[in-house]
Amino acid sequence: MYPRVIAHRCGGTLAVENSLAGLAAAARLGCRGVEFDVMLSADGVPVLMHDDTVDRTTDGTGAVRRLTLAQLRALRVGDEPVPLLSEVLRRCAELGLWANIELKTVAGGDDAELGSTIGQMLAREWNGHGVISSFSMAALLAAQSQASRHACALLFEALPGDWRELVGATGAIGVHLEAVRFDPGDGAALRAAGLAVACYTVNDRARAMALHAAGVAAVFTDRPDLFAADEM
Repeated sequence: MYPRVIAHRCGGTLAVENSLAGLAAAARLGCRGVEFDVMLSADGVPVLMHDDTVDRTTDGTGAVRRLTLAQLRALRVGDEPVPLLSEVLRRCAELGLWANIELKTVAGGDDAELGSTIGQMLAREWNGHGVISSFSMAALLAAQSQASRHACALLFEALPGDWRELVGATGAIGVHLEAVRFDPGDGAALRAAGLAVACYTVNDRARAMALHAAGVAAVFTDRPDLFAADEM
């Protein structure tokens, strides 16, 4: 079951994005769920990062896929090194957090390698409390080939016409859609098919409440502080 409110990129605006500090901040606030982005270092280790480069969120520069794990760990994300996926999985388990693990593809990267490598780690080290998602079907299917017991969700900007075929191919339990493009009719069709619907990124409490009233199971937000603990 999806939490109603999911902190975007670990803790939204509560901390530096995609950081262990964000997970702690989200948990302190009462969030039950978090979302974060995972990609591979140059030597194939899963780390948390949203952008193709480290420039915006660290004190370094360069493309993630061209930096080794040692080089990435030497950079600072706020007061901590670039987090490893393995560290984040352990912390989520310790904090009891539901996790949306987004497989983040990069320009020029190998989507299947991304999914397969992360899927192998999830099969070994994740308790499965959450879902795996990606905009890339190749990445998602590769992850599933390694971590088939874990749930997955399809990630789109707007719902494509062939969504039923994609659900059938992946066995997805949920569909994540951009909130500004959300169509209530699409939501109804997805729910009728037994799928959870989640919308991103919703930073207005009234809009989030309206989406929940329309049958949306969860919203991703940068502002979990706008919600009371019993609303999450």
